[in-house]
Amino acid sequence: MAILPKSSVDVIPTDDRLAKRFWIKFRRESMLSLYSPFALSLASGSLKIDTFRHYIAEDVHFLKAFARAYELAENCADDDDAKLAISELRKGVLQELKMHNSFVQEWGSDCVKESPVNSATVKYTEFLLATASGKVEGLKAPGTLATPFEKTKIAAYTLGAMTPCMRLYAFLGKEFQALLESNEHDHPYKKWIENYSSESFQASALQTEDLLDKLSVPLTGEELNIIEKLYHQAMKLETEFFYSQPLTQPTIAPLTKEHDPEQYRLIIFSDFDLTCTVVDSSAILAEIAIVTAPKSDQNQPTGQIGRMSSVELRNTWGLLSAQYTEEYEQCIESILPSEKGI
Repeated sequence: MAILPKSSVDVIPTDDRLAKRFWIKFRRESMLSLYSPFALSLASGSLKIDTFRHYIAEDVHFLKAFARAYELAENCADDDDAKLAISELRKGVLQELKMHNSFVQEWGSDCVKESPVNSATVKYTEFLLATASGKVEGLKAPGTLATPFEKTKIAAYTLGAMTPCMRLYAFLGKEFQALLESNEHDHPYKKWIENYSSESFQASALQTEDLLDKLSVPLTGEELNIIEKLYHQAMKLETEFFYSQPLTQPTIAPLTKEHDPEQYRLIIFSDFDLTCTVVDSSAILAEIAIVTAPKSDQNQPTGQIGRMSSVELRNTWGLLSAQYTEEYEQCIESILPSEKGI
């Protein structure tokens, strides 16, 4: 496994605030999204256009829900500065929709109308709109929120469900941008990468986090726990969204670019059996498995392995090893270009 260049340090807020703590705590989900087959194929430029069209169609549905959630959050905020900030963030979403529409115009067909919405998108949009409507566990029914402060909680909860998406896309944009060569002009998804790595989008992500921090100041510890749960749920749903994209092409992961030894000093390579050894370790692992395999006279559940002697197990392993070696050589031969006679 190769270590990606350390390119996203400036994406993470520098002070120890709520949004930063959540981002760090749920880093696992961001890594799962980064290394999803869809994200890797997009970053490398190998993603098939039909898959990207499907993604754009799904993302349009999501962005419309995002814009609606911002609108509901703005109605719940009781502070003029917060209302203005939410309004500006909503304008940013509308700009994203314009970018998506530009893709559709280039294709000459409306993929949004042609593609049915998948379940992962539905789960995320329903979760987002339910949160923005005040349907949050531990909160009064929306119609019974009597005071402006109680309504402000909904704005905070809504930002808790929206902030991780903004930060994740800002993170992915920076990571993908770092993989592009400076003179690379023909990358099919360069426009997408440049949008999410741009200073304006990075600023929007940070603005969303600042707003979440501000709206969370008057909340109790229990209410902050609710925001944390919403943040984590949004991260998980975003990961599901990336993995739900239809991908029929083979994908090699992880993605890395050529490392400058002056800047990047660590590269870790893994064998197919997930070990880091100089020699093939499969024979050693097979011997350990044979020696430790349960026998039928050890009061273990009797299965096919348990009924085989050590000699039979070794013979079986020998056949498997020989078959693997043969098929591996055939695979390599089919990948490498054939030598042409001079």
